[in-house]
Amino acid sequence: MDDEYAKLIRRMNPPRVVIDNDACENATVIQVDSVNKHGILLEVIQVLIDLNLVVTKAYISSDGGWFMDVFNVTDQDGNKVRDGEVINYIQKTIETDACFFPPLRESVGVMPSKDHTSIELTGTDRPGLLSEVCAVLADLRCNVVNAEIWTHNARAAVVVHVTDEDTGHAIEDLKRLSTIKELLCNVLKGNNDPKEAKMTLSAPGVMHTERRLHQMMFADRDYEKFESPGLERADDIRSRPHVTILDCIEKDYTVVTMRSKDRPKLLFDTICTLTDMQYVVFHGTVNTGRKEAYQEYYIRHVDGFPISSEAERQRVKQCLEAAIERRASEGMELELCTKDRVGLLSDITRIFRENSLSIQRAKISTKGGEARDIFYVTDVSGNPVDPKAIDSICRQIGQSILWVRRNSSFTPKPAEEPTGFLFGNFFKARAFQNFGLIRSYS
Repeated sequence: MDDEYAKLIRRMNPPRVVIDNDACENATVIQVDSVNKHGILLEVIQVLIDLNLVVTKAYISSDGGWFMDVFNVTDQDGNKVRDGEVINYIQKTIETDACFFPPLRESVGVMPSKDHTSIELTGTDRPGLLSEVCAVLADLRCNVVNAEIWTHNARAAVVVHVTDEDTGHAIEDLKRLSTIKELLCNVLKGNNDPKEAKMTLSAPGVMHTERRLHQMMFADRDYEKFESPGLERADDIRSRPHVTILDCIEKDYTVVTMRSKDRPKLLFDTICTLTDMQYVVFHGTVNTGRKEAYQEYYIRHVDGFPISSEAERQRVKQCLEAAIERRASEGMELELCTKDRVGLLSDITRIFRENSLSIQRAKISTKGGEARDIFYVTDVSGNPVDPKAIDSICRQIGQSILWVRRNSSFTPKPAEEPTGFLFGNFFKARAFQNFGLIRSYS
């Protein structure tokens, strides 16, 4: 009955979106008002990041059963969002209650589709792992149409969409699927690995791949530190995110602050982790600038209580650090663009492996018969690759097919201590009394 009543309230008070290009000098301001429910903040952010928009500032308030948030966003080039189609899409998607996604327990496999078979893999990371996985799939006459690969803390997670090489559709033969599972699990088993490799077939349907990867790595406990004493570089220590968790006894909240290097989709990654850990953000602020990001959230568990134990405090801290680190763009970014064919990914990753490149992260996509892939690579020890080796590989594959998109720095400067935006004075003024708070930062 409570669930039906909540649905009735949402239908009577549908979300309202206001998009303003005049309120801020250098960003588009998006204001969202809605009846509050668990996960709504993540859903709104997901709509924005799926359009590759950059959230430069945000102000969050969801007290009293009402959700009222403001986001300052730009496109990837730092310009305001002026495309009418994009603006209409944001408004229609968020304001249509039907578009809001179901809870986590129902979020995978809700809409049948026979376009592809979705395979999820987790296991120990090692150089050449993706190459071996792709080789197995190619031998089994599986064509990779889309895939995303994350590695973190000696663990690897992969979501890959494959089709039958002969039919071009999803693989439905149960015996063949069992063979695929057996062979991929053999590939994923690491030497002396205390953790079991896992391979599952998702129920056909719509799922958010990046959220699923966070869930898979969280389930694989990649947040547990795996360090070799004496081998950690000073640069790694300086570039790590800084997460603090404090008590706000006066208002019965837990205050989470995060300081890190700024990057695309950072806000999604941290809110996704808090949401999937069953925490609710009641108030918060986000500010980015000078390649740094500062986030501050007032949270409680869904049961209404703040964090009460030191063990849980440390667990939340570790999980948020992992969420920030999982797709930090380490290494040289390579882009491949060419006509798609069966076995292409297997051939490319084999060449990487033969030239001692390790793939830290990758996004594989095909559209209209064209493959467009992004790889983040280091040497097998995790160090920057030799540019001469990359030049040789590009010539081998074809410089019009593979090229260097970006070479990230491995020596970022330490983040400066930010000023807390909410902690001292947030509760002295009600959220949203003065919308100029966001505008004044711009």
